[in-house]
Amino acid sequence: MFSKACEYGIKATIYIATNSYEKKRVSLKEIAKEIDSPVAFTAKILQDLVRHQIINSVQGAYGGFEIEKHKIPTIKLAQIVNAIDGDKIYSGCGLGLHTCDEEHPCPVHDKFKIVRTELKDMLENTNLEELALDIKSGTSFLKI
Repeated sequence: MFSKACEYGIKATIYIATNSYEKKRVSLKEIAKEIDSPVAFTAKILQDLVRHQIINSVQGAYGGFEIEKHKIPTIKLAQIVNAIDGDKIYSGCGLGLHTCDEEHPCPVHDKFKIVRTELKDMLENTNLEELALDIKSGTSFLKI
């Protein structure tokens, strides 16, 4: 459902947030290793997240990526998805057809509309804090 870039972006943001709670900045290489993504691809994704003001990039010897602690609870999963994939996930065809709408529906149009609505609700109502705290507590995992 999400692009590979978006999957990596979500994982990277969660990883950065968990480290930001401990006042640690993380390097590009560390993030790429943790989310099992190529370094150059991860760099491009992180640039998008910085440009959309979801994460911060700090240059220099003690630099890296971070998120201001007070900002973590306000970042919604939908912001991360929009930064990387845009909002096409809310309107795209379940079968990938170029033309699929109420007037010319694909065979799964009505059922997929329900899935899109529920997905949008989940993305807009899930914040980064709850995801990061689940990682910190061991309730969920980024890497197995």
